[in-house]
Amino acid sequence: MQSPHLSIIKERMPPGTREAKHYHQTANQFFYILEGEATIELESKTFVLRPSEGLYIKAGQVHTIRNNLDEDLLFIVTSSPHSHGDRIIV
Repeated sequence: MQSPHLSIIKERMPPGTREAKHYHQTANQFFYILEGEATIELESKTFVLRPSEGLYIKAGQVHTIRNNLDEDLLFIVTSSPHSHGDRIIV
């Protein structure tokens, strides 16, 4: 579902992939793990999330997610408001 106020996206990350370290100017996000294991760096802390675990990230917090395992990582990311065009790479 996507609207100007909310975005809910199911994402799959192959083994060994990561996204660029970034933050969002206005979007708050919640990552919820469905399959695999996510390593999320949030500011100066590292979190390892497994299925049925989640992490809330406030707007302005620098973060990245990576898949260190040999299997796909499947998760849902909810953004409010939507994060399209709101991503600043650091």
